[in-house]
Amino acid sequence: MKKITIAIDGHSSCGKSTMAKDLAREVGYVYVDTGAMYRSVTLFALRNGLFTDDDINEEELRRRMPEIHISFKFNPETGRPDTYLNGELVEKDIRTMEVSNKVSPIATLGFVREAMVAQQQQMGKDKGVVMDGRDIGTTVFPDAELKVFVTASAEVRAQRRYDELKAKGMDADFDDILKNVQERDYIDSHREVSPLRKADDAIELDNSHMTIPEQKQWLLDRFNEAVNG
Repeated sequence: MKKITIAIDGHSSCGKSTMAKDLAREVGYVYVDTGAMYRSVTLFALRNGLFTDDDINEEELRRRMPEIHISFKFNPETGRPDTYLNGELVEKDIRTMEVSNKVSPIATLGFVREAMVAQQQQMGKDKGVVMDGRDIGTTVFPDAELKVFVTASAEVRAQRRYDELKAKGMDADFDDILKNVQERDYIDSHREVSPLRKADDAIELDNSHMTIPEQKQWLLDRFNEAVNG
């Protein structure tokens, strides 16, 4: 069976990562969570004092970008890949609201996106990869054989994020999360470099009222069509 590249883009907290991870595991592909990569850069910036209030020390971050190496290792206990920043497991650290509130400004920086896109393209050069993010089908892999654009209402996405954080035993406030989701939508869609938009040849999925098994089956069907078509 031929190997293809699968690009899944969409709004924050719309479940695209869950769909992508499940598909990768189902078909034996490599999964890359590009959102986790930008979150890792944000965590690095926070840990190294590169934020002053809401401002980023862009010059210092640009200088230190070569120090940032992000990788993914399969976790046999969860059946999913974990994110590593310079060899350190940061899967939980990058999911906090502190990181969520800072990640969009980091992701708008051209030199950050350039560095991350280069790493992503290297990871996917041999095909057989499922990658999700904001600009995979438009910038990272414009020639991907299967492109999906996932969306859902802001309220549904905020509730999912709230439930996810509570399930992990982390503090969560629905109104704060909804505000964060709406702000990220605006920033992601209006940034100058690789803004979030649906690729012309992407298949759109609004999963506001779909269960996870239904989403999983829908994506598997699209994969089979792309591979056998």
